[in-house]
Order: sequence, then structure tokens, then C-alpha cells
Amino acid sequence: MATSQLLPLELIDKCIGSKIWVVMKNEKEFTGKLLGFDDYVNMVLEDVTEFENSKDGYKTQKLEQILLNGNNICALIPGGSGPI
Repeated sequence: MATSQLLPLELIDKCIGSKIWVVMKNEKEFTGKLLGFDDYVNMVLEDVTEFENSKDGYKTQKLEQILLNGNNICALIPGGSGPI
């Protein structure tokens, strides 16, 4: 039985053009369509919803496009629709 190996950057590459949920190290999370990324996992998303966790719950904001710094990304959830 052959075992296939999928490296992290290969998984992210398979998500290009699809919806992805990005959890940041701070109190923010983003969902949107992944347009691209680099070796540092800096990401460009379009049709973005930003979720900011506050004491009153999540505040949302719509953005056309965003560039996320890979150093601040905590988790990636392919196909995810966000925290709410």
C-alpha cells in the first residue's frame, strides 16, 4: 500500500481559487477566496469578510481584497466559512 505525502505548501496551493478561513494570532479572522501566496505564506484574498472578536461579539467588515502577512497567521481552514 503506497502512502502519499502532502506538504503544507502543496495543500495551500490546492486551495488557490477556493474559499479559505484564516485565523490570525491577534483577535482577527478572515474568510475569502485565495488568490495566491508566497514561500512565507503571505496571502492575497479577495471578496473578504473580516471578523474581529470583541467583548460584544464578532464585528464584521467586508473588504474587496487584502494582503495578509504570513508571520501573523495562526491557522488555515480550507473551505471554512468563519467563526459565525
